[in-house]
Amino acid sequence: MSDHFDTEDARTDITDLYIFPAPSGDDRSVVILDINPDASALEVSFDPAASYEIKIDTDGDLEADVAFHVLFGGSPDGQGTATVYRATAATARGTGAIGEAIVADARVATDGSSEPVASNGYRFFAGLRSDPHFKDIKGFQNDFQFTGDDPVAKRNVFGIVLEAPNAALGRSPIRLWARTMTLVNGKITQVDQAGRPGINNAFNGPESDRLAFDESSPTDQRSRFGDKFVAFLQSLGYPDAEAHELALGFLPDMLEYDLSRLPGYPNGRRLTDDTADLLAALLTRGRITSDGVGPHTDLLEGFPYLGNPHPASEA
Repeated sequence: MSDHFDTEDARTDITDLYIFPAPSGDDRSVVILDINPDASALEVSFDPAASYEIKIDTDGDLEADVAFHVLFGGSPDGQGTATVYRATAATARGTGAIGEAIVADARVATDGSSEPVASNGYRFFAGLRSDPHFKDIKGFQNDFQFTGDDPVAKRNVFGIVLEAPNAALGRSPIRLWARTMTLVNGKITQVDQAGRPGINNAFNGPESDRLAFDESSPTDQRSRFGDKFVAFLQSLGYPDAEAHELALGFLPDMLEYDLSRLPGYPNGRRLTDDTADLLAALLTRGRITSDGVGPHTDLLEGFPYLGNPHPASEA
């Protein structure tokens, strides 16, 4: 389901990446990075050793030119805090606490509250929220026998929400992806990455391929996974030329965002965009175009847009 459950540690498991114009319409955009498909108020839902990163390519070279990094820590009262850094140019290709701290020591909300933190022209929120992704997972696993059941509707994620001036994202159009970096055997290591919804789980079958894709970057994905993506599409019945063209469209795994075009996936991604229907059409070569599931009804009209978290008994 989307990119859920494709890493070994749920706390650094990226579930979805979204970007869309802020409803205020004042040259601002909202970026949402959801992590941890098993998030719960009963335990810490983030890795305090990790750097949660949004990378933005503004010139088409598949390298980050702007980056936002979110790092988490504790506070004297036991409440988690978050600090957001913005880096540009060559610095944006690094990791961790680099660049300028644009949000400092923001409270992490695990109690269902949703108050934003305003700082340096940004609005920020981090905390437990309802998972906005919607999909008939069992139907996809059962040869597209869809029933309209959506188990994600009862799950929570740990949401990271940043509303930023468009100028802070870099010159449009941009391409962005997210990654999580943390300590593995004493070394800072990339453990997950995601741009478009569901690419890893849809195209990579063996667990070894999924884990390898988690550790990849836009600069090497076509060379490492291009042939495998083409072979998968050919196995679905796509002619060779079409399979190659489609594979090039999905790799590298980056989400495109052009402010001069109407928003909505594949131009960015809104919380209500039905990417599962697009996946069903792709996997069945147009034979099935819907899984019968629609957007969740608990989404908020205003910041932070993600619905209130479900009680622990439902998550």
